[in-house]
Amino acid sequence: MNKILASAATGTGINFTVLMLVSVIVLLALTTIIVIFSRYRKCPSDKILVIYGKVGSAQDGSSRSAKCIHGGAAFIWPVIQAYEYLDLMPISISVDLRNALSKQHIRVDVPSRFTVGISTENGVMQNAAERLLGMKTDDIKQVAEDIIFGQMRLIIATMDIEEINADRDKFLEAVSSNVETELKKIGLRLINVNVTDITDESGYIEALGQEAAAQAINTAKVSVAEAERSGAIGSAEAERQRRISVSKSNSEAVAGENEAKVKIAESEAVRREREAEALKRATAAENIQAAKALEESYGAQQAAELARAHLEQAKLEADVLVKAEIKKKELELQAEAEAEQIRRRAKGEADATLLRMQAEADGLRQILMKQAEGFAEIVRSAGGDSSDAIRLMLADKMEDLVRVQVDAIKNLKIDKITVWDNGGNGEDGKNTTANFVSGLMKSIPPMNEMFDMAGMQLPKYLGETKPTAEIPDTTAEV
Repeated sequence: MNKILASAATGTGINFTVLMLVSVIVLLALTTIIVIFSRYRKCPSDKILVIYGKVGSAQDGSSRSAKCIHGGAAFIWPVIQAYEYLDLMPISISVDLRNALSKQHIRVDVPSRFTVGISTENGVMQNAAERLLGMKTDDIKQVAEDIIFGQMRLIIATMDIEEINADRDKFLEAVSSNVETELKKIGLRLINVNVTDITDESGYIEALGQEAAAQAINTAKVSVAEAERSGAIGSAEAERQRRISVSKSNSEAVAGENEAKVKIAESEAVRREREAEALKRATAAENIQAAKALEESYGAQQAAELARAHLEQAKLEADVLVKAEIKKKELELQAEAEAEQIRRRAKGEADATLLRMQAEADGLRQILMKQAEGFAEIVRSAGGDSSDAIRLMLADKMEDLVRVQVDAIKNLKIDKITVWDNGGNGEDGKNTTANFVSGLMKSIPPMNEMFDMAGMQLPKYLGETKPTAEIPDTTAEV
């Protein structure tokens, strides 16, 4: 009995161990399945699944920073991989472009609205994952707006106003091509472009519209006049054909009657005369009616030609007025440009004059400062006495002063002096020769007077000035 119980206990222990082992295995399997399902992510149609971390290499062997999936699902390895979503919702951007410079140097306003979104194109999605992942919608909108502003200014600068305003398809095609090329670099694509209006500050586009409207009005007026003329001519032609048919029928009827009457009343001369007279009156009446019909036809044609002439004159006047208005705008713009150039040129000349005068003033100040420094050195050398310093400067310049005095008469060339003297004396007791030589010697200022003019005195050993100095008599022999 004990053996049986021991055997049963042993079997129970083995069964419990097996049961526990099976439970653990089942638990591990369930945990693995749950983990697998929890890391398996499906990508909605309006999003892009971006897996980053260790994602393998690209087809060319280079390492990839992220793996992008649009549609479908993928398993995200724990620890070594993570994921995020990029929203494909369209982003509407209002671009209020102002003062963009066109090819004709006319500034235009081009308010427009762009619709962009993250691209699902292979390669472009990779750019979006690398540059836009984690950014808010407003931040993405701001980046795209900056790109659109720059590209639109670039496109407008290469086109004329007529191309931008008239050929909208060409303008939109250029905008779409350039903008989408730049947007792809950051992972975006251009969905739609809508230019609301195009205006310019100078009124050039409005003038073009007025010119086109005037041409359309003139064309319509010409068409109306031509239709009226055609109607008048057709009416006159129909009336003419009616009168001709009536006259022909009447003529045939009259001819038949006359033949019958002639056969019946060949012997009746009176009746024949009356019938002839009646025929004559009928023919005259027909001719008169035919003439009136022609007159009315000619009058209708003349009225149509007069109306056409008036239309042509109105068209020419409209063309002249539009061209004059455009010419006036061009002259105003040219005058404004010339005034701006004159103002800039005047400002440049004024700045140059101010700089030149400042340079001259600086140079003069430097010269005066150097002269002052030199004069201070001279005063210092003269023992601090400014009067001695001035005399020293004048003594240094004395040679130049004497040279100037001598140069005053050195160019006087006297090849020969002939004096005819009768030996008589003048009123002062001097003869003529003495007076000539005395006047010649007085033309050179005395040395003492020169020193006096310079504020100096001759040394005493050269003599002193007498109160009255007389010039000795001089006699010249011939």
